[in-house]
Amino acid sequence: MWVKRVLYVVALIVSGTLGFVAAKGQVAVIDTLDVVQRDYDTSFSKVDLSGIRVNSDNNIVNILLVGNDYRKESGYSAGGLTDTMLIATLDMKHGTLKLTTLMRDMLVEIPGHGNNKLNAANSYGGIELLYKTIAQNFNIQLDGYVEVSFDAFKTVVNDVGGVEIELTESEAAYLNATNYIRPAKYRTVKAGKHTLNGAQALGYCRIRKYAKGIQPVTPNGQIDDYGRTWRQRNAITSIFNKVKKMPKSQWLKIAKDVLKQNVKTDLSNKQIFNYIKDVVMMGTTTIHQLQIPVNPYFSGGNVPGVGSCLSIQKDYQADAINQFVFKYDGKSGEFTYTPSSDVSGYVSSSTPSASPAN
Repeated sequence: MWVKRVLYVVALIVSGTLGFVAAKGQVAVIDTLDVVQRDYDTSFSKVDLSGIRVNSDNNIVNILLVGNDYRKESGYSAGGLTDTMLIATLDMKHGTLKLTTLMRDMLVEIPGHGNNKLNAANSYGGIELLYKTIAQNFNIQLDGYVEVSFDAFKTVVNDVGGVEIELTESEAAYLNATNYIRPAKYRTVKAGKHTLNGAQALGYCRIRKYAKGIQPVTPNGQIDDYGRTWRQRNAITSIFNKVKKMPKSQWLKIAKDVLKQNVKTDLSNKQIFNYIKDVVMMGTTTIHQLQIPVNPYFSGGNVPGVGSCLSIQKDYQADAINQFVFKYDGKSGEFTYTPSSDVSGYVSSSTPSASPAN
C-alpha cells in the first residue's frame, strides 16, 4: 500500500502545482503533464460493465489510485499484486475532497475467477478487471485511474526534504531488523519524532505484520493491515502539510520529478486540467477519509485456497462507500456509517465466511 502514499500525495502535489501554473496558462500545465505515461487502450470508459449496477453523479468524479507490487508471484502474471487501492473523489456537488481506502485483503468476487482477495484482480486481468471487480462488489462507477510506482513516493519525500514521523519502539526496531528500508545503510531509525528520507518513509509505509520476533504497533495501538493503512494516512498528512508551507513555485519541480517515469493514467491532459480547475475553484485542501470495510460488517479469518483475509458483507460495504462518496457533504463532522433503509438494494450476497484465524 505504499503507493497509496505515492498516489495520493502525487495527486495532491500535482493538482496544487498545476493549479498554480494554470494561472499562467494552459500551455504550462500541458507541458508538465506531457511527461506522464498514457494507456488509453485500458481506458475505464471502454470497460464492459453490462449487467453490473453502478452509481454515478455528473458532479462527482471518482478516480482509482493504484499501486502495484511487481514481485514475481506464482499464478499472477497480468499486472502484479495491487498493493494499494484508493478512490479519490472530487465532489463538486458538496465542495469536498474525499479519499476511500479499499483494504487489499477483502474477500470479493472477481469476475471469471471466483472469490479471492481484492488485490488479486489486477494480477488476473489487469486494471480493467480490477475496475470491474470494484464495480461488481461495491456498485460504484469510476471515471479513470492513476497508477504510481513506489519510486514516486521516495521522490516526493526527498524533494520536500523528508517527512516528519513519530516512530514507536516496536516500529523502529522492526524497520532496522527487516529489509523494508533499502538500501540497508538507512536502517538506522530510532523511536520518537524524526525526519525520514524517501527510503525510510517508504519502509515505514510498508510495515505490516509480525516479523523478526517483533509486532509493530502504531502510536495509537493499531497493528497489521490496520496499522499499515494508518501509517500511510499519517505519512500523507505529514507530507501534504509540509508541501503546503512551501512556495508553490517549488511545487512544479516536485510535480515534474514525480510524474516522469513514475505515473501512468488513462486520463487525458484536458481531463486532468479540468479537474485541477475544479479543485482550485473549490478552494479547499481538507480531505475526508473512509476505510472499507467498515465495522462491524466483516470478519477476519482463513478461507481455504485463499488464506488469511477479510470476509465482508458486501451489501453493507457497498452502501457505506456509496453514502460517503455521493451523499456525505463533509460539513456535519466525521463520516459515520449508518445502514440505509434500502441497503439490500446493493450487492445482495456476502462473500464466503472466513474461519477464525489461528
